[in-house]
Amino acid sequence: MSRLFGSVRARAALGATLVVAVALVAAGAAVLLALYANLTEQAGADAERTAREAAARIAAGQRYEDLPVDEDDPPLQVVDKDGRLLAATGKLERISGTGSTAVRPEQQPAAPRGDGDDDDAGEGDDDDDSSPEPGEIGDEVSFEDGSATIDGDTADYRFAAVEVDLPHGDRVTVYAGAPLAAEQNAVDTALTAMLIGFPLLLGVVGGVTWLVTRRALRPVEGIRREMAEITASEDLSRRVPEPDTHDEVARLASTTNETLAALESSVERQRRFVADASHELRSPIASLRTQLEVAAAHPELLDLEGAVEDTVRLQRLAADLLLLARLDAGERPADARVDLGALAREEAAGRTGVSVTADSVEVAGSRGQLGRVLANLLDNAQRHARSAVSVAVRREGDRAVVQVADDGEGVPVADRERIFERFVRLDAARSRDEGGAGLGLAIARDVAVRHGGTLTVRDAAAGGAQFELRLPLG
Repeated sequence: MSRLFGSVRARAALGATLVVAVALVAAGAAVLLALYANLTEQAGADAERTAREAAARIAAGQRYEDLPVDEDDPPLQVVDKDGRLLAATGKLERISGTGSTAVRPEQQPAAPRGDGDDDDAGEGDDDDDSSPEPGEIGDEVSFEDGSATIDGDTADYRFAAVEVDLPHGDRVTVYAGAPLAAEQNAVDTALTAMLIGFPLLLGVVGGVTWLVTRRALRPVEGIRREMAEITASEDLSRRVPEPDTHDEVARLASTTNETLAALESSVERQRRFVADASHELRSPIASLRTQLEVAAAHPELLDLEGAVEDTVRLQRLAADLLLLARLDAGERPADARVDLGALAREEAAGRTGVSVTADSVEVAGSRGQLGRVLANLLDNAQRHARSAVSVAVRREGDRAVVQVADDGEGVPVADRERIFERFVRLDAARSRDEGGAGLGLAIARDVAVRHGGTLTVRDAAAGGAQFELRLPLG
């Protein structure tokens, strides 16, 4: 069960079903309440109409026994102000929700007469004296739900109460009921339809959500399966399938392939780095070992100067490899303030044929790493210069610019990016002793990038190469 609901499809289907269920229950309850209120209001209007018709007859002086209280009609009661039943529907057996629970009148007056009228009035009285005075029907009407039993049948009713003020202070209340059976049947029918339809609708919503989610996640499963195979085979040249859509899944696949490409490039770069480093280390180590073995057998043949040079070269190469390893590991440069002008003059001091024109420009970073960049650029320029190397430091907008130029042969346009790769030497005939291991420019660019800057090369004014370092001001 936990595995089932661990599926995105299952959770999506369950979530959609629950949301729709809550919405349907809320909507269904609102519909039922509105339907019940509407039908109850209609029943109240029918009851009020019946009550006012009877009240109008009473106000006009009609006798209570002559009121339309047929046994087939809805329940009707006329109650005086003391709560005595004056008239009621025939065959009424029980009633609730009105002003009186009585079902038979206690007395049956002839008519709602005035105080001066009685049944023993002489025949000589004129018509105006024997006619009852008109009554007044109240404007207010009240409603109450109740029930009544007529001729053995019990039903619920909506009762309306209308008051009639008769002459000389008499007051009666007319209660008329309208059956609620039709309203209850309509509500029951609607409720039954909802109880049958809602589960079916929820099933359809859950099923459709399951299918749609399954279809939408099918590319994700393809990506997962391909990634699992890539992990098992360790073949980073493979790529996950990209769906022909423009949605989030397609962007996920594209990003995954970009990540795989970057990872493949990084791993390949690391492999080349290890291979090249092993190759570069092998030469000085082999040379140093040969010299030591010769010295052990023939001490008089020891080339002490060559052994020291090989040791120094090995030390520098190890330092370069360690620095590259730290840069690859994402080591953040220090956040100290460095005066590039002073640093350039410091690195150029003691070098033959190097001229410096440097303003005082401060940047934030590692003094040691930036000094290494300038040293590497100067070493490279002196190796390729015919006679002179120039260094210029200035400010351009929000950037510090360092230019190192020589008067050598320059760098071909096709190789201006390749020279910043590790272990690359353009002059294949140049010996390692003279040309180095090909790490200086790679280290310089990596340090520049880590400091938020750039390092590029172009033609110098003197015809050689000009390396330009740009860093954000501190």
